[in-house]
Amino acid sequence: MLNKITSIIIALIGLAMLFMGAKLLLVGGSPFYAVMALGLIATAVTLYLNKRIALSLYAVLMWIVLVWIIYEVGFDKWQWIPRGDLIGVIGLWLAMPWVVRPLFRASGAGERRFHPFLGGTVAVMIALVIGLCFYDPYPQDGTMTNARNASSADVAENNWTAYGGTTNGLRFSKLNQINKDNASNLEVAWTYHTGDLRESTDATEYTFEATPLKVNNALYFCTPHNEVHALDPQTGALKWKYVPEKDRSYLQQHQTCRGVSYYDGSTAQQTESNPAPAACTRRIFNATTDAKLVALDADTGKPCADFGTNGVVDLHDNMGTIRPHALMQTAAPLVAGKLVILGGSVMDNGYNTGNPSGVIRAFDAVTGRLVWNFDPANPENTQPIAAGQTFPQDTPVAWATLSADLKNGLVYVPFGNASPDEVGTQRDPQSNTEKFRDTLVALDLNTGAFKWRFQSSKHDLWDRDNPSQPSLLDIDYQGKKQPVVILPTKTGNLFVLNRLTGEPVYPINQQKVSTEGGITGENFSPTQPVSALNFIPDPLSEKAMWGITPFDQMACRIDFKSLRYDGNPWTPATEGGSIVFPGNIGVFNWGSVAIDPERQILIASPVRLAYKYNLIKRTPQTEEERLFTKENSPYWNENFQGTYAIHIQQLSSDLGIPCIAPPWGRMVGVDLTTGKTEWMRRVGTTKNLNTTFLPGRFPIGFPMGMVAHGGPLVTAGDVVFHGATADNFFRAYDINTGKLLWQTELPAGGQATPATYLGSDNKQYVVIAAGGHGSLGTKGGDAVVAYRLK
Repeated sequence: MLNKITSIIIALIGLAMLFMGAKLLLVGGSPFYAVMALGLIATAVTLYLNKRIALSLYAVLMWIVLVWIIYEVGFDKWQWIPRGDLIGVIGLWLAMPWVVRPLFRASGAGERRFHPFLGGTVAVMIALVIGLCFYDPYPQDGTMTNARNASSADVAENNWTAYGGTTNGLRFSKLNQINKDNASNLEVAWTYHTGDLRESTDATEYTFEATPLKVNNALYFCTPHNEVHALDPQTGALKWKYVPEKDRSYLQQHQTCRGVSYYDGSTAQQTESNPAPAACTRRIFNATTDAKLVALDADTGKPCADFGTNGVVDLHDNMGTIRPHALMQTAAPLVAGKLVILGGSVMDNGYNTGNPSGVIRAFDAVTGRLVWNFDPANPENTQPIAAGQTFPQDTPVAWATLSADLKNGLVYVPFGNASPDEVGTQRDPQSNTEKFRDTLVALDLNTGAFKWRFQSSKHDLWDRDNPSQPSLLDIDYQGKKQPVVILPTKTGNLFVLNRLTGEPVYPINQQKVSTEGGITGENFSPTQPVSALNFIPDPLSEKAMWGITPFDQMACRIDFKSLRYDGNPWTPATEGGSIVFPGNIGVFNWGSVAIDPERQILIASPVRLAYKYNLIKRTPQTEEERLFTKENSPYWNENFQGTYAIHIQQLSSDLGIPCIAPPWGRMVGVDLTTGKTEWMRRVGTTKNLNTTFLPGRFPIGFPMGMVAHGGPLVTAGDVVFHGATADNFFRAYDINTGKLLWQTELPAGGQATPATYLGSDNKQYVVIAAGGHGSLGTKGGDAVVAYRLK
């Protein structure tokens, strides 16, 4: 009776596989699942008839499947899972004595409990799987041998005075008390809870991404609701906090604050026209999600009354009519000299027209007076705009933190796209707006005058904003020292440019891309720039599709064969659906990279995820109607009054698992003197994942390589610190090899970039915010955790 039930179950599995396999065949996919299904059905029929040959048939099927697996994916154990897990489980069951014995009895072969062919096959398969547990073909082993030499770069030392350590944006510290030999001895020094937690009325993308500053013998950071907290750096005890009024709304696209900035009026250069402030000598600046620039006394937390209006400059000024939640600030402003400089963020694809300007504004750090403005629509006119005038709307925005070369008097602005991001039918290719889209721009620090520009993506139709703070240093590339700026991009390019001229230092090729298809009236750039240093993912193929069973893998294969995909990152969005890889989360995002300028080593954590882009034609009846709801994300991609809305979702199975095989997150070490990637490894595990196919969070940490949203930190102790992964862990690595030195589980998701500093107790601390990321689904919280050596 047991074998009858087993045969019926195998038959049902086979029929379901045959149905899906036939669908895959009809879209031009692999025939193998149909073959596998026929083998299952043949096994089921012969088993139902109590024929011993059922076991031999199944053993043959297992060997055929094994050969096919190796042919498709080699010995990558994670890609064996969807191809072989179900077949292996059925084989193990069929090899059990309670299945074997009745079949031998029925054939008159006596009392046998073991089938040599099937049993031997299962034993070989088990041995293979056990062996694969100790083998991973993906990591690239190597060792950095760069010597440590003096560097002219302005880098963090005992303090962490700016978002990226200093205005150079290197995320590097000269501290070396914690080093690769003792990092395994780190322990929690203190934990602080902000009390600023997400509520049901808050945005989905509610994220605690702040990088704390350590300066003025205090630790400063902001929370998602733009509270500013100042702590004792050695104990985590609260010194003061500033709590603004909270405007909770699920329509806020980003409820986050990535950092505050510090200004010291006692050390800034003073002139007769720019005297030191009478009060509020040391200031903390916070740019808020409701578009305000707030100046606080760094010693007390009280608003600086002489700045703007009672400590606040309203960034809505001169911006014209702004719809609710359409203008926001998420990045730390740049403090350079006596200026506070910032761009802004707008709602992606919210409206076809009438989106806030992407103007860059520089304010006097003492008075809040507008000193200069760089408007992408009018780049020649940087004089402060007159009262009552407005900046032109619908221009590219720069939502990341800017960088500054104080010695050469330059500020670097990583402009992104202009909304609507994925539809370009109404763009004027000759306009300034198009020229500054996805463009790194160098400006005169004191006047805002244009110096040079470099466009990282042409006629962007994929939301390829330049999301990262640029990094500034000098490198000895191919034996020649050059001052460079390094720009990470969503596509995966790392453009290395002379920071004084904008000329490429690393070679850049123009890759030809398709200009066919897409929506009516769309124009495509025939080429796109590709840097010699890049982490653009390898093109996808049907066999690159993944899952945890053959069924969700087949569903992903059907999707892959049904959607448009040109084999490169520049596949246009279509009404029928397209695969965009990498998608709008990008290979690099706001976490940027970390660079040791003394050894000229770059550390990055590139992501590889594919997305489905569907353009939805708006008819006159739906121009003002909402197509997306809070439950039908993305509810902010409406593009009201436009010709198309856009639906973007990760290319994943119904189980919520990415359709592309892991790793989804990596860490790499690059020698900047040669441009060679010396090592690469998976980063992050499956532990704590918020899964749809299992209740709660996944309890086991398989080291597949997980998405990392946040940046690394490197130190002169040859240690890389990195949180950011979707498993809530904080880790330390050896910069020379990528070897894991230490890890600890955080109280919530660590989607933030850490900082390090020396306390007054002469101990080095490493600190990270752990509050989770709403869109990634990591555990929410409100913790800031500091670590030091035992």
